[in-house]
Amino acid sequence: MTSKQRAYLKGLAMNLEAIFQIGKSSLTPEVTEAIGEAFNKKELIKITVLKNCMDDPNEIAHMLAERTHAQVVQVIGKKIVLYKESKEHKKIELPK
Repeated sequence: MTSKQRAYLKGLAMNLEAIFQIGKSSLTPEVTEAIGEAFNKKELIKITVLKNCMDDPNEIAHMLAERTHAQVVQVIGKKIVLYKESKEHKKIELPK
């Protein structure tokens, strides 16, 4: 992903609501599976890491990206934004 594409996705993510929260039990297989399934409907997902989660949001973001075959767009504080291109229904047209 180029820096131009990443910047574009960051702009889109600013208006998104977080659809997942990761709490004190951290990254469970159920949470990972639910996020993977969410990529069937959306290409860009925002996740919030709650204060009671002791794990580092950067580590969580990279583990999620690896497990769901997505890309980390950004991690700011306790917010994670992931992108996974959809083969079936492209909604986001990335700049070249």
